[in-house]
Amino acid sequence: MNLVRVWGVACRYGARAAARNLALALALLATPLAAQEIRIVALGDSLTHGYGLPPAEGFVPQLQAWLRANGEPEATVINAGVSGDTTAGGLARLEWSLADGADALIVALGGNDFLRGLDPATSRANLDAILTQAGARDLPVLLSGMRAPGNYGPDFKQAFDAMYPELAEKHGALYDPFFLEGVTEDRALWQGDGIHPNADGVAVIAARIGPLALDLIKRAR
Repeated sequence: MNLVRVWGVACRYGARAAARNLALALALLATPLAAQEIRIVALGDSLTHGYGLPPAEGFVPQLQAWLRANGEPEATVINAGVSGDTTAGGLARLEWSLADGADALIVALGGNDFLRGLDPATSRANLDAILTQAGARDLPVLLSGMRAPGNYGPDFKQAFDAMYPELAEKHGALYDPFFLEGVTEDRALWQGDGIHPNADGVAVIAARIGPLALDLIKRAR
């Protein structure tokens, strides 16, 4: 047997196999991986729910559309907003709001607490409990704040407004100081009730919160 010839054939075969394997590996690297779905639960009140708006024009669908247009095509935002809900209501339904699975959580509650004149200490305790439960689930959180009016007195306003940044810092949450930032001064962005933004106003909010939601998704991954 010509061992030299056999060795040469084997080497050529091995080289071809190695080349095929290398080509396959390069092809796999060049093929974009399927994007991972990210489920974000938005826990809130009527501002989250989309009160007075067609379903496609509320905060949740507009935020989802913004995320998908800005690099997160598989982002899904789940509407866990209930009109009239307080921080206590949000805490009470948190467990089942997350029951179908979540990768991240947006919390936008508190407006109805100050409208009802509820003790800020109680609102703080409820939000604290929501963030604690999210932490126990390893869910990154974006906490969006509200600002109390001055008609309850300076002590109420100071206690209410301060709870959001303090709780965000305590729990390591992303922080959005004011959910309605960017729309409060332009009455053309409000519905007739003067309480809820219209579709154009929601678009402003979604575009402003969008970059924070992108950071939230990075944390979720």
